[in-house]
Amino acid sequence: MTIANKIDQILIKVEKPARYIGGELNSVIKTPGKDEGQFETRFVFAFPDLYEIGMSYLGLQIIYNLLNQEQGIFCERLFAPAQDMEALMREHQIPLFTLETKTAVTQADILGFTLQYELSFTNIVNMLDLSGIPIKSQDRGETDPFVAAGGPCAFNPEPLAPIIDFFMIGDGEELLLEVCRIHLEWKRSGEKRLSFLQTISQIKGVYVPQFYEIKYHEDGSIRDVLKTFDKAPDRIQKRIVSDLETAVFPEFNIVPFIDVVHNRATVEIFRGCIRGCRFCQAGMIYRPVRERSKNKIKELAQSQLKNTGYDELSILSLSTSDYSEIEPLVSELMGVCHTNDVSLSLPSLRLDSFSVKVLEDIQGYKKTGLTFAPEAGTQRLRNVINKSITDENIYYAVEQAISLGWQQIKLYFMVGLPTETDDDLDGIVEIARKITDLFYKSKGNRGKFNITVSISNFVPKAHTPFQWFPQCEISEFKRKHYYLKDKLKMMKNITFNYHGTDASYLEALFARGDRKVCDTLIKAWEIGCKFDGWREHLKYEKWLEAIALTGLSADAYIYGNRNYDTILPWDIIDSGVSKEFLIRESKRSIAELQTPNCNAECQDCGILAMHNCHVKQVKLNEQI
Repeated sequence: MTIANKIDQILIKVEKPARYIGGELNSVIKTPGKDEGQFETRFVFAFPDLYEIGMSYLGLQIIYNLLNQEQGIFCERLFAPAQDMEALMREHQIPLFTLETKTAVTQADILGFTLQYELSFTNIVNMLDLSGIPIKSQDRGETDPFVAAGGPCAFNPEPLAPIIDFFMIGDGEELLLEVCRIHLEWKRSGEKRLSFLQTISQIKGVYVPQFYEIKYHEDGSIRDVLKTFDKAPDRIQKRIVSDLETAVFPEFNIVPFIDVVHNRATVEIFRGCIRGCRFCQAGMIYRPVRERSKNKIKELAQSQLKNTGYDELSILSLSTSDYSEIEPLVSELMGVCHTNDVSLSLPSLRLDSFSVKVLEDIQGYKKTGLTFAPEAGTQRLRNVINKSITDENIYYAVEQAISLGWQQIKLYFMVGLPTETDDDLDGIVEIARKITDLFYKSKGNRGKFNITVSISNFVPKAHTPFQWFPQCEISEFKRKHYYLKDKLKMMKNITFNYHGTDASYLEALFARGDRKVCDTLIKAWEIGCKFDGWREHLKYEKWLEAIALTGLSADAYIYGNRNYDTILPWDIIDSGVSKEFLIRESKRSIAELQTPNCNAECQDCGILAMHNCHVKQVKLNEQI
């Protein structure tokens, strides 16, 4: 009986069988062979979470379209099965399979995981086990698929280094296509597995962990990194797509049969960020800023809407309001939306560059809620994190939104930031109170109004100025959460949400960890941990058991202070932002000094050495 037949027999027993059937509008199927339209290299794009999460990820659509346009290469999709499906697969001995052809993953050439968040790591281990692929790289043979990984968490690849055969660092479009083309030639050559890894290790952006040996001090810190293959680079420079205008972007997005998290057409308007928030990894690793033209964005939006039938359009970037032509772009996209009878969704807006014109354009059609991210409750702490907005910016922007009819506002803050005090927490409460007062003053105490205050926990991330700071302890996180909860519950029309502390502890372990963390990861999976990013599935006590069983000094990774001269696990990766710049920014944070954004004044962050930045290089006038 074929895998497809076995799957058909169990789908009636699972929730949301459409997660596993494939065949959606705009999906692609190729057949093996050497003729045009067929393939020899099979790449499987693996998202280590449920279908609804993975199908909302724009990077999947980009890579899927890119590779399937290439002769000789076939890209299929793979998601983590839900627990009901996994149980039936194990019971009926069905290996993990691809959506497009219901083929066992062991028949793939390259299995590529995207690393979007650290708490998906146990799912990677589980998916390899379900596939029948050895979990550790050292145990794979000549006939096993290569296991690859990329995405933001690959900027600290070390916790997964014993599992992943090679990492792809930075923008994936050009890099992955180059790797697949080399694989195509290697496969035809009949050479050994090691030969392929040696060849791609010399491509800019590729990190092969087995070519590096880590030496430790007695205290567990890293003493040295030694190469075991002479031609491997000393450091791995990230790949950068120079021109978004000509870069491949999907116009025939796959349209799911079921609701997914972001069920809409999406166009990336620019990549990178000028702001330099010191807690934000994305703002550092995605530098420099590269924009798509307004006309190109409109063209892509119209094409996606035509080819998908979506009733909502979203534009995507790290800081939407910083797009150079944001007002005319939104105005013209609203025209596109009117014509197609769809709504326009904007991501979180910056309060200091908030455009009343943008609000007016949106409120003229199907209004959605507004989301702002002040991040910190006081100006002092916003100076520390380099968030360049003021209280006046916040209240002015919200006042304009209220005057145009908005009644639902979301505010995002972070707790546990370096130097944070209770005064900063009180600032969060004060912002919520003043916004409520603004609404009822404007409306004469009439109408319904709701503010959602969402709190996330600060996790120090690699390649940021805060990478040397420890994370707040769990007990202190909980105290801060209840402190805010007690104060906010006294106010009407406030909804308060906060992130789980246990999850933040584990996130920090992998964000700051090295190769020694990998055995703990595998042990946690062995004793039942998976879907750790889902609150209802996280088994924190099992994680503590795994940490104890493997003898890992987890607290040292999470709470330990690190000196500026310490060798960090991720120092092997060159993000383009120099350590000198990060140290300077770290010191400026302690001094509560803000740094101008890239458009105002180049900060000499180091990206110029890797890529032609769009800003003239000027040194900081004030140095510490």
